Amino acid sequence: ALRQPVADVFGMFVPYGLMAWLGFRPRVIENARAINLIYQFWIHTEAIDRLGKAEEILNTPSHHRVHHGAQQEYLDKNYGGILITWDRLFGTFQREGERVRYGLTKNINTFNPVRIATHEYADIIRDVAKASSWKERLGYVFAHPGWGKKRQDEGREQPLTLAS
Repeated sequence: ALRQPVADVFGMFVPYGLMAWLGFRPRVIENARAINLIYQFWIHTEAIDRLGKAEEILNTPSHHRVHHGAQQEYLDKNYGGILITWDRLFGTFQREGERVRYGLTKNINTFNPVRIATHEYADIIRDVAKASSWKERLGYVFAHPGWGKKRQDEGREQPLTLAS
């Protein structure tokens, strides 16, 4: 949980920037961030299966396993730090079903930490450069990661549309 990606600085601006805009003191904001980070330690486990009623409100080890899953039904799910209620509200919640297969959707064949941290951004830049329209370019940058993957449709590959 302490190995946070470099780009998280930009993503964290939204919730913590909102707290600052609402008038929360810097000490309160930093404490909220620290509590969220500390909470992440215990949810990174397979030793705990399910937690009953707590599963309805809290992000639990079961929910967080889904977040790290490479299976299609687990992609882009369960983003909550402490509460799972936001994922339920925004449609990104997924209950753990089949055993989670951890990892990436495709192997990047490297142990280089810089490449591991930046490979997805390089892929996005390549996809944007190859895109044939502004709609596709915006999709590669702002749509959910799975939307631009190729699919088999009647024997030929076609990009998925933004609506899918």
